[in-house]
Amino acid sequence: MKAYLILEDGHVFEGEHFGAEKEVVSEFVFNTSMTGYLEVLTDPSYAGQSVVMTYPLIGNYGVCLEDQESRKPYVEGFVVNELARLGSNFRKNLDLEEYLLQHDIPGIQGIDTRYLTKLIRTDGCMNGMITTKHYDSLDEVMERIKSFKVTGVVEQTTCDKPYTISDGDLKVALYDFGAKNNIGKELANRGCAVTIYPAFTKASVILNENYDGIMLSNGPGDPEECEDIIHEMQILARSGKPIFAICLGHQLMALAHGFKTEKMVYGHHGANHPVKDLNTNTVYISTQNHNFVVVEDQIDSSIAKPWFKNVNDGTIEGLEYINENIRTVQFHPEACAGPLDTGFLFDEFIEMMGGHPNA
Repeated sequence: MKAYLILEDGHVFEGEHFGAEKEVVSEFVFNTSMTGYLEVLTDPSYAGQSVVMTYPLIGNYGVCLEDQESRKPYVEGFVVNELARLGSNFRKNLDLEEYLLQHDIPGIQGIDTRYLTKLIRTDGCMNGMITTKHYDSLDEVMERIKSFKVTGVVEQTTCDKPYTISDGDLKVALYDFGAKNNIGKELANRGCAVTIYPAFTKASVILNENYDGIMLSNGPGDPEECEDIIHEMQILARSGKPIFAICLGHQLMALAHGFKTEKMVYGHHGANHPVKDLNTNTVYISTQNHNFVVVEDQIDSSIAKPWFKNVNDGTIEGLEYINENIRTVQFHPEACAGPLDTGFLFDEFIEMMGGHPNA
């Protein structure tokens, strides 16, 4: 069956439908990872977005359900050059198309993903539609496409109520703004008792439990939309508790200190982004998934200093707070499916809480 990808700038790509037969409008971003497509699909930070995979063959090892990074996939649509309909892997539970059908996610294959990626890289992330319907006039759908906005996605991805995933000597509260599973696992592997809290939990609830440390997770959407959460982050920042934040958590903590964020042209999405530790001049390869970034010239140097920077474009990838026990990074040290270069940051968080890493 034919399928069409219609972008808000008027470009139309014709390909072949796979997955759910469903029409969706979303924001389109590209991901440069060569593997880990299930981890991409189940990263809650993609809520409201469709993902274009730049690697040409996707689905060749099927779907291994234990590799999911959340309870379900959050992407709106999936775009590949070529779908491998039969995955080969001794751990495989089902094929990729079966998985997308189960979760009502449409896909399109057989289009020039290289050209599509260049469009997004040049003109920026843009809205679009995946559909199996042929429209004689784009005027019929263009208003729907252009009016779409990614909004309210933290509410869609956070947990409903607190729950504990492990026991240990150090008690950690993990704020779930759309958390990937491996954040909790990395802490649990280091001997932490991890309790996961919904995104809109009051700071007073966390502080009353006297946790040894607080973890702020990744998540989707525009951080400036999360005004209520930012207020709670201000309270947590003043508490003196050790805090380690990733991705959206990094942005929210920056906003809580009066810094600014802005939307990037096409963001960082992939498992091959080099970041430099400014304290050691060491470069690590990182996994990233974000469209927004902390604005460097808006950082008050008396409050925080840049910790990591992106080697490719020089954007801020981490902050150390001067008079507070807070460290934040824009990338994903819990990286699944990898790389694992920056996993040591969890060890440093353990040390911030006065513990000794045992991972």
